[in-house]
Parts: sequence; structure tokens; C-alpha cells
Amino acid sequence: MAERSRRQAKALWYTGPQTIEIVEEVLPQQSLNLVELKTIASGISRGTEALVSNGLIPQSQFAQMRAPHQAGDFPFPVKYGYALVAQRQGGKGGHVFALHPHQDFVALAEDEITDIPESIPPTRAVLAANMETALNAVWDGAPLAATSIAVIGAGSVGCLIAYLCSQVAGTTVTLVDPLTSRRHIAETFGCSYSASTKGLGEQDLVFHCSATQAGLADALSLCRFEGTVMECSWFGAKAPSVPLGETFHSKRLRLVSSQVGAVAPAMRASTTHRQRLQKAIALLDDPRLDVLLGPPIPFMEAPQKLPSIFKDVQSSPFQCLVYP
Repeated sequence: MAERSRRQAKALWYTGPQTIEIVEEVLPQQSLNLVELKTIASGISRGTEALVSNGLIPQSQFAQMRAPHQAGDFPFPVKYGYALVAQRQGGKGGHVFALHPHQDFVALAEDEITDIPESIPPTRAVLAANMETALNAVWDGAPLAATSIAVIGAGSVGCLIAYLCSQVAGTTVTLVDPLTSRRHIAETFGCSYSASTKGLGEQDLVFHCSATQAGLADALSLCRFEGTVMECSWFGAKAPSVPLGETFHSKRLRLVSSQVGAVAPAMRASTTHRQRLQKAIALLDDPRLDVLLGPPIPFMEAPQKLPSIFKDVQSSPFQCLVYP
């Protein structure tokens, strides 16, 4: 009997600095261990994928930054991405989320996909990976009730951290970003907005998410005595200067890193990576989060449109690809 033909798929590849192509490939042979999925939407996280697109992943981090099901190697060519929402072939079951690069059809093991509640639309569900990063950062920072919190940098992760912190009883949360177009995001989440740190007063806890040297300096200057700065940015190949003089020691400040690769210590004994993702997806059941999403981009138009989006600091914190 002739072997059944294998499905063709189209995938997005970063093939050179600011050069993106749609490449055809063949899915793995069908088997009882794989679930074939048709992609509905996938998320572009502007910060990380802009670094990938520009070839700015440092060589020392090639292995650490490797995404699940990534093909190719940094810097180029590389198939990269980690926020895909799909439907099981044949329409069986609801939508699922997977950590997989941008691709119109995929074949994955059942334990690599996570069900999405029916109340969460696919275009919002692409925020799952970024919500997981934000959730882990909040677990690391452990904001307390009735405290003052600043979040510097209104990218997708910074906005989601502000969203989560604003739901802690009695907190006052300020989202700091020079882009005044982000004011409406802060207001939608019940946070204050400031274009700079001037006049804010000392804060109990500061999350730094701007990936800029100036933002880190501002974060340290904002902290009260024995306050904490949670460093959530990833600088890629950049090496920022950290102002550890002035009042850093006299105020006994804490500068703590947060990274999604490991579950935060406070939750590690009780929460697996899969459970953390499930919790993050459940947190997306709020229509206010749609404010983070820019207009959907057709998958086949991504090579032409994404380079300009990566350059446009005024664009929405998160972009969504939609598939025919």
C-alpha cells in the first residue's frame, strides 16, 4: 500500500537581519503519538523577536534562548516563536495553546498542548506565554497589599505585570513609559500612568521592563529604603551600566533578576511548568487584555509587515498573526 502523503506546512523563518521568509516544509509522519493542529493565530512578542530579527541574540545565550520546536540556529536562519493557538484537525475539541514557532499546520504530542477555555478568544490566547512570564515575575516580586508599585516599561510583559499587581488589594500601581500612547492601557487596567519617574516619590517595589540602561537607573532611584527592583528585562547582546554608587548601598536596595525558564522559588515546590502555564491561560479571561493587541496581521503578509513593526516603537505592545 502506498504511503499516505504527508501534510505540507508553511513556517516563518528569520533568514537574515530584518529579513523574513515563509518557507514550506513537511510535517512529521502521522502517528498515534502526535496530534495534528491547524493554527488559528500566533503571537509576535515585539521585544524578543525584534532581537531575533536583528541578530542580537548573544552567542553565550544561543542555547538558553532556544525555543521549543525551534529549527535552525542563531543568528540565522532560524524558525522562532513561542505563542501559537490552534485547533485539532477535524474540529474535535476546542482551541489549544502550544509553545511553537509561527506555522500554519503543526504536529505535536498531547502533552505539548494546553487547552484554552471557550471564553478566551484565540487572538487573546496568544498572550499566554507573556502572561506566564509576567505571572512568574509577580511571584518573584511578591507584591504586598497596600503598597506602592512602579512598572517601568510598557511592553507586553510590563503591562501584564502592572495588570496583575493592580489586583492585589490596596496597591497603587504606576505604569511608566515615555510613550503617551500607552496611557490608555494603564487606565484600562486601573493603574496610574507617568511618562517619567520624576515626581513619583519612592516606591516599595519596582519592576524594570524597559530593557534600557536609563530605565534601570530610574528603577533604582525610585526604590525606598530596603526596597526591591525586579529586573525583568533581557538586554540581549547589550551590556548596560548599572549605577551601584550614589544611594544603592546606603538604601540597602535589592536588585533581583526574574526569568521564566524556572518557576519562581516561592511556587516551585507546588507548581510545575505546565501548571504555571495553565494558571496563566486562566488569567487571560478578561476582555480588558485585548487593549494590548494591535490589528491582526495575515500570516502570509508577515515578511513584509513585521520589519517595520519591530522598528515602530509606537505600535501596540503585542502583535497577532492570523491564519487563513
